[in-house]
Amino acid sequence: MAQDPYKGFRFRVEIQGIQQAGFMECSSVGSHLEVVEYREGADIINVRKFPGKASYPDITLKWGMTDNQELYNWHKQAVQGNLTRQSGSVVQLDDSGNEATRWNFFNAWPSKWDGPAYNAKGNDLSINTLTLSCERLELA
Repeated sequence: MAQDPYKGFRFRVEIQGIQQAGFMECSSVGSHLEVVEYREGADIINVRKFPGKASYPDITLKWGMTDNQELYNWHKQAVQGNLTRQSGSVVQLDDSGNEATRWNFFNAWPSKWDGPAYNAKGNDLSINTLTLSCERLELA
């Protein structure tokens, strides 16, 4: 019996010490390995490829603006030279709202914050965006 894939809109983000309501978007959960190419002197045609350093893309969070300013204040502290690293998780939920998978990120800090765009002609929500730079990310 085949299982249906999990729906991308059923997730939550947990950040140690920060109580923020739901996020509308979370992107760039993953990892990359640098490819190091090496050619041996006797083999002039073929290039061997080896794994290099691992890196983790920045995680981008988007949410509707509310009175809660904890994430902005975290970023503001970093801008003022008081960098605080936090660990957390991106949790995939199944259709019944139970945890299906968990991506843990480590030593993250808010490297970028973008406030909402304002337009008097529209009726869109005010959206905040926060970019987290982390040192490691793994599937639990």
